[in-house]
Amino acid sequence: MKACTAPPSPPPLPQRCAPAQSVDMPRSLVWLFAVASGLSVANVYYAQPLLDALAQDFGISHAAVGGVVTATQAGCAMALLLLVPLGDRVERRRLMALQLLALAAALVAVAMAQSVPALLAGVLAVGLLGTAMTQGLIAYAASAAAPQVQGRVVGAAQGGVFIGLLLARVFAGGISDVAGWRGVYLCAAVLMLLVALPLWRRLPVLPASPDAMGYWRLIVSMLTLLREEKVLQVRGVLALLMFAAFNIFWSALVFPLSAPPHGFSHTAIGALGLVGAVGALAAARAGQWADHGHAQRTSAAALVLLLLAWWPLSLMERSLGALVVGIVLLDMGGQALHVTNQSMIFRTRPEAHSRLVGLYMLFYAIGSGLGAIGTTAIYARAGWQGVCLLGAAVSVLALLFWWGTRPTTKQA
Repeated sequence: MKACTAPPSPPPLPQRCAPAQSVDMPRSLVWLFAVASGLSVANVYYAQPLLDALAQDFGISHAAVGGVVTATQAGCAMALLLLVPLGDRVERRRLMALQLLALAAALVAVAMAQSVPALLAGVLAVGLLGTAMTQGLIAYAASAAAPQVQGRVVGAAQGGVFIGLLLARVFAGGISDVAGWRGVYLCAAVLMLLVALPLWRRLPVLPASPDAMGYWRLIVSMLTLLREEKVLQVRGVLALLMFAAFNIFWSALVFPLSAPPHGFSHTAIGALGLVGAVGALAAARAGQWADHGHAQRTSAAALVLLLLAWWPLSLMERSLGALVVGIVLLDMGGQALHVTNQSMIFRTRPEAHSRLVGLYMLFYAIGSGLGAIGTTAIYARAGWQGVCLLGAAVSVLALLFWWGTRPTTKQA
């Protein structure tokens, strides 16, 4: 294998030669990446359909309970900056095992919380470790896949993430109706322990680079990546806006549906996430389109779907059927854009997959946190129509930003 050369621009980011890869990845391993990623990310979203129960149990107002989601997203941001980049420095399989055990412990801590500070500390830890696991697995899959199928493999793993995100609401709603919100987090801890053994046995060993940087130099190198990679900058901002719109909808949905005249249970509200699973079907397809050079066209279609979704969503008070249509459009557009973003970014620096996904998802975490806290405040003041106007405005901004930056980014 030929030695890799370092880029000439200072400060240099040491290059790493990719390990030898087969032309294709076994289907069972792709499925394992998808399932493990889905279970990991679900932990970050269990709180969303439980916000009203948490508000009642801890005496938090509806306007302030969005802080629970914001604390979770703060943990996500910390993981993306401090933990996810470790995948470019240490042996990934061992790192995954340690993070998984710590995540199970954090879920138990949330279930045992007896005060608001303990709850916030617990959900912050869940956001930290759940995000580290999820994004570490996505970077793991990208590094283990051959370049010609990388988009498809990442799309499949990201499809697992998306389904896990949606089923998190169904799971949380159903378990909470039977065993309360604390039972949700105890069951989640058990699920993480069950997936630990298959991961340890099946994940391929990708040795750490012999010339790996020290930890703090690794973290500082992320600034160089962010400054040098135009694709990362543009796709990161698109992710921020897209996930802000996504969380504007999902964080506020529980309030109008749990109140009269609907009076839905947590199970029924969570089950609405199932209709968005149609969007997950676009994951692998979007990755394949990116593999064939159609990333910009896929982005355009995804952003248009994201914007169009807010019209049927705004009709929820007249028709639950319109709500279902809006959820499908919102999730399909968001998922297709997310997979396309990652497929384009992973092609820029093969030796820095963990740092790239950490930086990209940092934009996502900021957007999600802003969306959650913004939508709960807007709902308290302007109701559901205010939420939809906010979501549509953010979606328009994302479409305009993509159009304005389109000439400056190369297709992957």
